[in-house]
Amino acid sequence: MQKEIILDMQGIRKQFGSVVALDDVSLTLTRGEIHGLLGGNGAGKTTLMNVLYGLYRADRGQIIVAGRPLDIRAPKDAIEGGIGMVHQQFLQVNRFTVAENIVLGTQLKSQSNLNLQAEKETIRELGDRFGLPVDPDKPIHTLPMGIRQRVEILKALYRGVKILILDEPTTNLTPQEVDALFSSLRTMVQAGLTVVFITHKLREVLEVCDRITVLRHGRNVLTLNREEASEEAFIKGMVGDDLDVSQSIQFTDSSLATQVAPNSKTATLEVRHLTVGSGAVPDLNSCSLSVFEGEIVGIAGVAGNGQLELAESLLGLRQIASGEVLVNGRNITNLSTRDLLSEGVAYIPEDRWQDGFLAKANVAQNLILGLHRREPYSNGRFLHWPVIFQRSNELIQEFNIKTQGPTDTAGNLSGGNIQRVMLARAFSHPVRFLIAHNPTRGLDIPSMEFIYRQILQRQEAGMATLLISENMDELFLLSNRIVAICNGAVMGELQRSQFDRYALGRMMSGVKQGD
Repeated sequence: MQKEIILDMQGIRKQFGSVVALDDVSLTLTRGEIHGLLGGNGAGKTTLMNVLYGLYRADRGQIIVAGRPLDIRAPKDAIEGGIGMVHQQFLQVNRFTVAENIVLGTQLKSQSNLNLQAEKETIRELGDRFGLPVDPDKPIHTLPMGIRQRVEILKALYRGVKILILDEPTTNLTPQEVDALFSSLRTMVQAGLTVVFITHKLREVLEVCDRITVLRHGRNVLTLNREEASEEAFIKGMVGDDLDVSQSIQFTDSSLATQVAPNSKTATLEVRHLTVGSGAVPDLNSCSLSVFEGEIVGIAGVAGNGQLELAESLLGLRQIASGEVLVNGRNITNLSTRDLLSEGVAYIPEDRWQDGFLAKANVAQNLILGLHRREPYSNGRFLHWPVIFQRSNELIQEFNIKTQGPTDTAGNLSGGNIQRVMLARAFSHPVRFLIAHNPTRGLDIPSMEFIYRQILQRQEAGMATLLISENMDELFLLSNRIVAICNGAVMGELQRSQFDRYALGRMMSGVKQGD
């Protein structure tokens, strides 16, 4: 039986300056389906959904909802047309309660005294109906990321949406929370709602989506039913013929043991009872761990549980309250970042736009940043520009950075190429210990593969790596051991032979290993 078409986007075009983000893109949604939206960096996935939600105005094209053209000029128009969107960054007021966040901007049933009892009851009913239980009276700032996401979904359902857009919804969830989310989505579509699921995780698409559309360079590539779908078809659709597909499928398969087992018992990093922050609940609480030569140790945790504090305290960017850190046997507790670089420490930061990147500077200046006061780039007073440009050209070629040259403005680079600049800078000098924080977040498959291979090649040469990542597939693929943290404390550790998503998920949610 032919399913009812609830949305038809036809010939959508969106241009930002000279960049064509969407070029004659079409998308059809049917009632009661989960529709996956796949694509690499700059493919146009989020841009297309931002057009549908009214955050962008299409330059050309038509949107037909339930058989009628809908002129969407702002999110208000989309919501009135039955369209809701949950973004990666939640739009919430931290000092408000769950109920206050959900009803914000809606007509209250009791305007005179702002009594929210009726609204709270509706929220509870929606939570029970769709498997999204929340306490309406809880302040938002006290809730973990998984519950905060439920609030955003309930906010859309409370407004009566028929089409729900989820942008990378599993990024900050434990495996148990991902399972619960998928169960809720299935309940929603059984009730007649339609869900658009934006993601780059092929396994999730094949598990939960009924149909999948792939975009590449702002254009439609293919749409497949789940029964017809395969990882090979999607990778070909996402990256074209630029990648060895069979190799990439293997490489992105988290069950593949690609690492070299470390044979050294020499600890490159030793963290002993590290505490960072003050107050009743410090950011890091007596954290202890080690990384040996030629070993990759993963740090697993839901975002905001001490990962950033761990990385920055090891790098001398954040004050250590107590405990000690040893690198290559030397106590480097609260040592300056400049001295740490001299010890062979390198860092790939989590936020490539905010940390260690100068958008208005040129590519060469970004490639030497942090090393610019040292030979051969400087004599301490003056920069040696011929040397800098020669080395920059070498790094641009070695790391395949797509740029006009060393003098090109760094802010013109794509996200994947900015990350390659970060990687090139980190590896531009001998590295004994690497701290990599979400090194492939937001990157497409070719860029992810490139970064993985660079890390693994240096692992073979003895480099130790602390891999802090919210991507469990990435941790399982690269790590020899995984340490789980929650609320700044170590919950346990898994050897590679013990890797299990649900065991790790329990520790990430605060259950100590063995409890």
